[in-house]
Amino acid sequence: MNLLAIDTATEACSAALGFDGKIIERSELAPRRHAELILPMIESLLAEAGLARRDLDGIAVGRGPGAFTGVRLAISVAQGLALGLDLPVVPVSSLAALALDAPDDVAHRDAPILAVIDARMGEVYTGAFRRTAEGLVEAISDEAVGPAEKWILPQNPQVHEAQWCVVGSGWDAYREALAARLPASPSFADGKRYPQARAVLRLAAPRFARGEGAAPEAALPVYLRDKVALTLDEQRAR
Repeated sequence: MNLLAIDTATEACSAALGFDGKIIERSELAPRRHAELILPMIESLLAEAGLARRDLDGIAVGRGPGAFTGVRLAISVAQGLALGLDLPVVPVSSLAALALDAPDDVAHRDAPILAVIDARMGEVYTGAFRRTAEGLVEAISDEAVGPAEKWILPQNPQVHEAQWCVVGSGWDAYREALAARLPASPSFADGKRYPQARAVLRLAAPRFARGEGAAPEAALPVYLRDKVALTLDEQRAR
């Protein structure tokens, strides 16, 4: 199965292609340049694999949360390609893709994962996950957006005394507030990691195999909030 995946929800712009049991990818930290980069990345991947667009069997897309313009871009590109090629689409949580980038070695395999993306305006997108037997991740709480100091530890006894892995830009932005909400110091923390299309592809592949691809118009963005920016009065109050 030839699968294309894209994610542009954060500062990272990335595309990945799965074919012949391999994954190749392109990724670049390029704020405000995603629109000019994503299609050339896709064409570069197809050329490297010796495939044409018509050889694709499905498209996976990071559905957010993240930057409004970035999330909209990824969804729009995925829908446009899928409509033109009559392909199914699988939307994947960008927080889940970020969580999949947490360490998977023996020391960290059983650690719960907190994926955090800086949402600006004093808030953070959060998602809590755990590893599955297949080496992927599954959510253990609802994704949310809000002040880091108000993040609530999932109501799961197994995580209340655990050392967490924390990944994502929200850690660098709100390190002290998030650390205060955890039961212990993280066993691993990296605020320089972003959702990547390779992870989107890995999470989507089993769903494609089960026939869970949806019509392009059913691939919808997830923003978690409606407000894009602070008003002038709110900015002055900060």
